[in-house]
Amino acid sequence: MSKVQGRLRIAVQKSGRLAERSLDLIRNAGLRVIKGNNDLLYKVENAPVDLLRVRDDDIPTFVADGVCDLGIVGENVLEEARNGGPLAEVVMPLGFGRCTLKIAAPESLPWDGPASLNGLRLATSYPRILGRWLAENGVEAGVITMRGAVEVAPRLKLASAICDLVSTGATLEANGLVPLDTVFESQAVLIRSPQPVEEALESLLENLITRIGGVVASQDAKYVMLNAPRAALDRITALLPGSESPTVMPLSGRDDAVAVHAVCQEAVFWETLERLKAEGASSILVLPIEKMM
Repeated sequence: MSKVQGRLRIAVQKSGRLAERSLDLIRNAGLRVIKGNNDLLYKVENAPVDLLRVRDDDIPTFVADGVCDLGIVGENVLEEARNGGPLAEVVMPLGFGRCTLKIAAPESLPWDGPASLNGLRLATSYPRILGRWLAENGVEAGVITMRGAVEVAPRLKLASAICDLVSTGATLEANGLVPLDTVFESQAVLIRSPQPVEEALESLLENLITRIGGVVASQDAKYVMLNAPRAALDRITALLPGSESPTVMPLSGRDDAVAVHAVCQEAVFWETLERLKAEGASSILVLPIEKMM
């Protein structure tokens, strides 16, 4: 149960690549966050909710143990924290903070798949994830745990290769390393404690999860409106990305054309609009969606 009577707690990263995006997500879910004098704890003005701002490595433990009811953390951190104890439940992926845990090494290292790592030493900040990947691929290699600057390990002769997070690849390139294989794909996820909340807070918790889901669903979603010739309706609706069942309405004074309204769950690119126009669509409007439930 939550350790604070009558209030929900959400664990978020205090600083780092997920910190601001996590706060934005919570604000977009309708919570008015108040930044107080205490940098560890932010309060919510319009609901009995507190934000506990901590190191990302602590979030899985805080949520699993019930210190916090929800948490926002990278999948890589959550996966590394798995040690056979109580586990936080992944509620949903959040669509931001995407990165990849990769094997990387100097170009001079011969590479013919994971077996090329046999007998070598690898430096990483994720020894558990790397250890499982090595075991799954039948590789026997030494693992050196580092808490920062993993990419310098080959240059310092501490290791022959590394296993580290990659977003753009610029850091690898700056250190003369090339990516060789993918170990783990990660993004931010919403996690939930296995410990029950107070009965009076159950409805609030479920509503908050629903709101966050609505914010996530609307991130890439667009509302598309257009006019379409009846004869081309099937071809035009097939081009709408991620759309389920568009709304089709008659146009006043025209029997040969209809208005089409659709929620597209995927990005709508200029190329999509050009293909729609080529099929006869006209008056095409693409609008952002702020909230969706």
